[in-house]
Amino acid sequence: MSPDIIIALVTFCIVSSVTPGPNNMMLLASGATFGFGRTIPHMAGISLGCVAMMLLLGIGLAGVIARAPWLYTVLHIASAAYLLYLSWRIATSVGVGSTTARTRPLGILEAAAFQWVNPKAWAMCLGIATSFTRPDHIIVDVPIAAAILALAGLPCIMLWAGGGTVVRQLLTRPGALRAFNIGMALLLVASLVPGLIELVERT
Repeated sequence: MSPDIIIALVTFCIVSSVTPGPNNMMLLASGATFGFGRTIPHMAGISLGCVAMMLLLGIGLAGVIARAPWLYTVLHIASAAYLLYLSWRIATSVGVGSTTARTRPLGILEAAAFQWVNPKAWAMCLGIATSFTRPDHIIVDVPIAAAILALAGLPCIMLWAGGGTVVRQLLTRPGALRAFNIGMALLLVASLVPGLIELVERT
């Protein structure tokens, strides 16, 4: 990759990673409910999942999807179902002092697996694979792109988890934290709207 392409890719990764989306809404809620330390596995899982997705898409999965557009419909349906489930988990989280087995932060593997039903992660990785890698240099460009995505994205998602920790200090009453979590859950549900509109337009 040339230096100008790398600069453009870094900019793309930062802007895409720091803007609101399912991952960041979940990190904000997790930071507020469980604290920054317990949210670290969630952040690590996001980075791991995005790197794995970038590698697979860049190496050849994007071509498979191009030949089988119905996979996008499956993706949207699976995404909607899983995001609704995660919204329910966020809305029913009650905080560190009274957590139960069903109210815990996402682990590394859960967060990594979530990227495969995260429309924003698909859009980011497909955009990188098609716009910043060279077809005749796939073996070199794709790992570089995956590394840049992880390195540029990690500080961005840390900001959201850290923001949740700051918000947590303001939500000392259980009722306030519950209201915050319900609000985050509703925002997560709202993030489904663009994908659903696209799904309707494609069918």
